Amino acid sequence: MTQTNILRPLLEHYPGLKGSLPHVSLGALPTPVERLHNLEASIDAKGAKLFIKRDDLSGAPYGGNKVRKLEFILAHVLATGHTEVLTFGGAGSNHALATALYGQQLGIGCVSMLVDQPNACCVQRNLLMSLRAGVELHLSPGMITITGATLKQLFSHKWRTGSFPYLIPPGGTSPLGMIGFVNAAFELKSQVDNGDLPEPDYIYAASGSMGTVVGLMLGLKAAGLKTQVVAIRVTELKYTSMRKAKRLFNATVRLLRKHDSSFPLLPFSTDDFHLNHSFYGQAYGLYTPEAMNAVRLLHETSGMHLEGTYTGKTFAALLADIEAGKLDGKNVLFWNTHNSLDFSDEIDGVDYHDLPRTFYKYFEGNVQPLDCYRI
Repeated sequence: MTQTNILRPLLEHYPGLKGSLPHVSLGALPTPVERLHNLEASIDAKGAKLFIKRDDLSGAPYGGNKVRKLEFILAHVLATGHTEVLTFGGAGSNHALATALYGQQLGIGCVSMLVDQPNACCVQRNLLMSLRAGVELHLSPGMITITGATLKQLFSHKWRTGSFPYLIPPGGTSPLGMIGFVNAAFELKSQVDNGDLPEPDYIYAASGSMGTVVGLMLGLKAAGLKTQVVAIRVTELKYTSMRKAKRLFNATVRLLRKHDSSFPLLPFSTDDFHLNHSFYGQAYGLYTPEAMNAVRLLHETSGMHLEGTYTGKTFAALLADIEAGKLDGKNVLFWNTHNSLDFSDEIDGVDYHDLPRTFYKYFEGNVQPLDCYRI
């Protein structure tokens, strides 16, 4: 894997970014778009045309939405001479695992500072894959204690290696990481222009740390699409809010204009961004009946896989809006941020006892009742 300055479709519109903004090609992009014909027939879509953006196939060894952010973040890690990164997430964090796996390809070590979350088979799988990838794992009971634990690890690594690890925020959500989804919107514009799908009226996507949904919103505006983003909150209110969305939007505009002054000074508008709080449930990572029904329905009609923390809740919101008549006759795109690549063979034989003891509970206790998957 080598560093490059190819910025994918974004470069065609803003060539000033080339050479000034580090980028490394990691993903298998563009990801395909597919029409959900069987789902439309199964649920009576009321004239809505339903499509899915297959970011679950965004790259190997790990798909999902994180690779788009990591193409810019890890390039900056290399450009600044760092050899280690430290990042954050829940115990089963997709972001932390993706960071470790793609970092491993680039010779970058990874420290994951994780917090407790409800148990699920996907948590177990991600922990075993992290162990196989050689990630340094630390678990804290909550966000208050993780601050002290992080400071301890930062100085410990500084003492051992001579430099602090590069800090990556939860979800890879920073103005730098979000450029990956500004680029994704230009990728979608190309697919619309090529006739792969009509211009969507709405894009439904999970809102965790908000980088995906806000980056898409900014990119859609810059690309000249009128598509509105429907962000489904799957994290606590302090991590997903309109105030945060505006702050991230404006910061990313400033960063892009810093590297290419021809990038427009776009305003944040609530007309283009809708935040739905109704499908979060009782806690982050705790599955809901609506989410798991949505997971099963998509699998039965298309063979595609979702999960209960992010994409299941988002797809449940889309189905509810169809049922309520809010999407009659509309073109609707579901942005699948889940990793659908199976790494069961790779973790076969990996012993959880090689994890720090604080993680044993995820293997010695039951998964949550609504978890329909098993290792």
